[in-house]
Amino acid sequence: MSRPRITRTRTHISTAEPSPAPGAADAQASLQLLRLLHLASPALPIGAFHFSQGLEYAVETGWVTDEASALQWIGGIAGASLGTLDLPVLLRLQTAWKQNDHDGVLRWNSFLIACRETEELRAEDRHLGAALLRVLAEMDLVTDLFSANAAKSVVGVSHATAFAFATSRWGIEPEAALQTFAWAWIENQVLAAVKLVPLGQSAAQRMLHRLTARIPPLVEQAHKLTDSDIGISTALSAVASGRHETQYSRLFRS
Repeated sequence: MSRPRITRTRTHISTAEPSPAPGAADAQASLQLLRLLHLASPALPIGAFHFSQGLEYAVETGWVTDEASALQWIGGIAGASLGTLDLPVLLRLQTAWKQNDHDGVLRWNSFLIACRETEELRAEDRHLGAALLRVLAEMDLVTDLFSANAAKSVVGVSHATAFAFATSRWGIEPEAALQTFAWAWIENQVLAAVKLVPLGQSAAQRMLHRLTARIPPLVEQAHKLTDSDIGISTALSAVASGRHETQYSRLFRS
């Protein structure tokens, strides 16, 4: 009697790689948002509230007298300086930091500070950048590329350079970083206008609401600008900043 024939079939079951823990991506995104809110906070001890970027002289000389003229002044600088210089350079700085391209970081840092048209604006940028690096050091975020006394060096470190260093190390997307930087600048200018014009809190909120709507187009434009397109066209702001250096009565630092 013959034995029954047995047929064996091999079955290969492929197993997928373990999936990330549920909610891990959302938690990371939430943490990045909170990091950005920290960087944009007026309570961040870098001294941004000390500076008006020429707005104080513009009020003193009668160029800015009310909500409408303050909105026009701030919006004009946002469109012809923040959006065409600071934001595109910030984008390049963040890329350079992510790629550990130190030459690129130094080049764009020097370029940005050189584009500041007055000694007052250069001193402000160096002050904010060095102060932010000191704050980041308290969070164990340090770089050997700039010294602790960077504000006193020949070139210094710009605010955008230190900001890009933080956002790149925290894995924050460029678009979110640029939007946050722009928001912080606009808020600081509006707060300066509130003190100087002066304006009420309701006027300040209306201005913030209108200026915030301009941020996405500025960020989109920053992504499109080539290196040769980067620059500024804010001659009146430069005049205001230069004359503010010798203004007799001042609330803001020069």
